[in-house]
Amino acid sequence: GSDPVNDLLEFAQSLNAVQKLDSISLGQGQGPKAATMIDRARTSGSWVLLCNCHLCISWLPELERICEQMNPETTSESYRLWLTSMPTSHFPALLLQNGVKMTNEPPKGLRANVMGSMLKCDDRMLNDCTQPDAFARLLFAFCFFHAICQDRRRFGAIGWNTPYNFTPEDLTTNRRQLKYFLDNYEDVPYEVLRFLGAQINYGGRVTDKKDKVLIESMISIFICREVVEDGPDYKFSPSGLFYCPEAASQEDFLRYLKTLPITTPPEVFGLHSNCEITCAEAESMALLQDVLAVRSVGDTAGASGGDGAPVQSKEDVMYELAGKILAETPTEMNLDDFEEAFPTKYEESRNTVVKQEAGKYNQLLSVLRSQLPMFRKAVKGLVVMTEDLETVGRGLYSNSVPQAWSAVGFLSMKPLMAWHKDLNERVAFMRSWLEDGHPSVFWLSGIFFPQAFFTAVMQNYARANRYAIDRIDFDIEVRDDCKVDEGDLLVPAPTGCYIHGFFLEGCRWSYQKHCLTYPKPKELFSQLPAVHFKPELDWKTRSGVFACPIYKVLSRSGTLMTTGHSTNFVRDLALPSNEDPGVWIRAGAAAFLALRY
Repeated sequence: GSDPVNDLLEFAQSLNAVQKLDSISLGQGQGPKAATMIDRARTSGSWVLLCNCHLCISWLPELERICEQMNPETTSESYRLWLTSMPTSHFPALLLQNGVKMTNEPPKGLRANVMGSMLKCDDRMLNDCTQPDAFARLLFAFCFFHAICQDRRRFGAIGWNTPYNFTPEDLTTNRRQLKYFLDNYEDVPYEVLRFLGAQINYGGRVTDKKDKVLIESMISIFICREVVEDGPDYKFSPSGLFYCPEAASQEDFLRYLKTLPITTPPEVFGLHSNCEITCAEAESMALLQDVLAVRSVGDTAGASGGDGAPVQSKEDVMYELAGKILAETPTEMNLDDFEEAFPTKYEESRNTVVKQEAGKYNQLLSVLRSQLPMFRKAVKGLVVMTEDLETVGRGLYSNSVPQAWSAVGFLSMKPLMAWHKDLNERVAFMRSWLEDGHPSVFWLSGIFFPQAFFTAVMQNYARANRYAIDRIDFDIEVRDDCKVDEGDLLVPAPTGCYIHGFFLEGCRWSYQKHCLTYPKPKELFSQLPAVHFKPELDWKTRSGVFACPIYKVLSRSGTLMTTGHSTNFVRDLALPSNEDPGVWIRAGAAAFLALRY
């Protein structure tokens, strides 16, 4: 939603009630002041607006008591109490039950969103500027940009790494700044308007580094010289359906907007048509997960299936599944063998990485091999069913990774059985690393902390050549002439390393053009060939490349660890491209180490 204070002020103005409206923003120490205002307004018939109730949770029980003890005989009929709040579980149920509840959500769909914004811009507002033509066109462009920012959230992680609540107040601020600059300057300061919009008004809400790059790229499409000078000839998208019309009034703009399709195609956002599949898939999965979470799982003992066969009880299902997973879980690795095979060396930093990785996998395997037998005993009533074991049971029954396992495990979005299969493949990779030495091609997906591996590779290069490591970065070469599965890369790279295991979303690799190109229809993900990471001194990015971000999983968003690294983002991958990098930025192109299956 958005801040409804302005809407309330307009409503009070229409009823000539502005003079009797008192407001206060709740926070520390504001509770007694709010109570005094309520007591005074209750007898005088005034209005009271309490903003941001979610910021004063400790005072909400007192507010509930005040409302509960209110006597209708001593309360004026014109008295009104207005409350604004973000969603919070601490909001008193009594106030919700006895009050009239209103929510303010942005319209669904690009056309409805832009129309909602333009309906607030009457002819008086459009002409209230010394440069009315430029003002009207750029205001329409800002409304379009605002709708793009809001509606892009429905595509999930490929739309925004982190969803943001952009509000109408952001658009209002842009409109006021636009009017100020056009009234005071002859030339339109496009760069200033883009900076204010992308970095401050909207960008102030954006926290993810890649989202900041995205919003800068998006605003450059809408706030530019071509919108004012070329008008309808300048298109916002390749289809040519979306543009700024030749309009002299609000009615002209609305007439054009009514011709736009109700269902917005992804191409206006800069996204590929495959994103519609991604969006529908995410909605379906969310619905199924909700159904799975709330379904009744009562005792099915004695029940029978459609063919008359008895149906297993919940406990039997969990017991058998725990036994199956336990039988397929590998034993812990011998860390002494890793220490012997990979001693700590100044010239080989990767030895330290492989030993640390083996320790992390051992920790995860230890948790599985200790909790699964205990859970089987608890199901049979031989030991107490603790809270941790109950969590394991819920995960087994719903095919989701238990929290106790994910807390010490690798980042993953896979269901339990796929996650366990992935774990076995990772442990097999670590064992082959131990038995065969450093591989010629590294499977990056099998490493807990890939950032440490990249640092080790750079450190080897820096120490061998006596360079400062902070001056080293990677150039890359995509080895699309080789196939890892067929054993084409049997010899280690002369410098750096070969890495495979990348999946691309929003783009794909062209084996003919040897660069990025658009995805194939209905192909959501494609595999990137093996990549040669070559450390170089003072490497600088060059034209014709796109800094493709690498993430561990599809959620893209992550939290900052104490090491300064993200729990999800790994690093950028400088991939060759014949298209402008902005095309791939708006398309949400990225590489991943693991998928959902």
